[in-house]
Amino acid sequence: MEEKSLKVLQTDTTFFNRLSKTLTMLLMPTKIGLNSMLINIKRNNVLKYYELVKSFDKESSDKKTQAQQRLEDGYSLYLEAIDKYIMDSIYRKVKNGSASDFEKNALSNYYTVIHLKDDEYQEYKYRKQKFLLDLDYDNIEAAGKDKVINRYLPLYIEKQDGIYKGILKNYSVKLIETSNPRRGGLINVYKSIFETLEDYAKTILPLKFKVEPGSKYQDIMSEYETFENFSVGKIDERDFLEKNMILLGLSRKLFTHSLPLVAAEQCYGKLLKDTRNLIVKTKKKEEAYQMLLKLIEDYNVKLLSTKVYWNSPEERNSYQKFWDAYKVANDSTTKEILSLKRELHDTSKESDKYKDIRKFYKEKLVNLGAMRTIKNSCKTLEGEFEKVIR
Repeated sequence: MEEKSLKVLQTDTTFFNRLSKTLTMLLMPTKIGLNSMLINIKRNNVLKYYELVKSFDKESSDKKTQAQQRLEDGYSLYLEAIDKYIMDSIYRKVKNGSASDFEKNALSNYYTVIHLKDDEYQEYKYRKQKFLLDLDYDNIEAAGKDKVINRYLPLYIEKQDGIYKGILKNYSVKLIETSNPRRGGLINVYKSIFETLEDYAKTILPLKFKVEPGSKYQDIMSEYETFENFSVGKIDERDFLEKNMILLGLSRKLFTHSLPLVAAEQCYGKLLKDTRNLIVKTKKKEEAYQMLLKLIEDYNVKLLSTKVYWNSPEERNSYQKFWDAYKVANDSTTKEILSLKRELHDTSKESDKYKDIRKFYKEKLVNLGAMRTIKNSCKTLEGEFEKVIR
């Protein structure tokens, strides 16, 4: 009899379900407020220990060691509080349909990072820290609390520096050791390196200029300003390659150890190959060629001139001969001739692959008066003809 008297109702229309949803919506601001308060407390603790560590002299001491340990512990708790805010607040708001576009985007980015955990744990570790720090920084900035921002920036920049270095070091290992078929091989690694450098130049460098004004970054300001010109509006393939060349040049000063010479050399090699291909296929050959000359100079001045270990004595001696002549060259024409001859040397091992660009180089050298066209003539029954050998 009891079974027959039971009435089946849809759960989303019952009084208790509607009441539960209403209570959730009412309590949501309280939950968000509690999480926000917890984040503020944890952030203040981290800042307190960070400032304490900075107050000590460079010499190590027991007090400094203790403060550093408290800083690391506090930093972990601070990140956990932000993580909890996402799960307890943003997730619930998205689920209940009350989230803003910013919150929806934040949750989407959060799960994008989480998906790295199984296959790319090292990258996941750094990317999650970066995401959580960025989320809290955006919240502080949106609140317009200038005092909090000014106090928070030094810690934020220092932590982000470490995160970017870790990400680039991880990519460098991939680049040097092996390709990763699951992510599209080395092409994706190159792409990730340049995207990471660009992200750093756009988001962190301006903050460093703000916090540490003066002559500290004077040696990179001209390169940074050139990079900014490529950050606005639509750019073509040549501009894209030049932008990456500038980023790679900046990396030699900002990430010397995180993007070591052997990895940077491979990145320069990738840019050279792409620029050679561009010269062959583009109608604006002269613009692409001028880009190549800039790239060759950057490659030699910023990287190869500092290289200590070479694959063979012959390779080292060949480069040294070029570099000695390039350093004392007094005009752009002489440097251009030296660069073209160096390119012919570098592409000689794969002459079939580079036959079109090698032909282009030779034509340039002939026009510059550094190479002659040799005419080979012979007679046939029909008469005389000439064959030009380049």
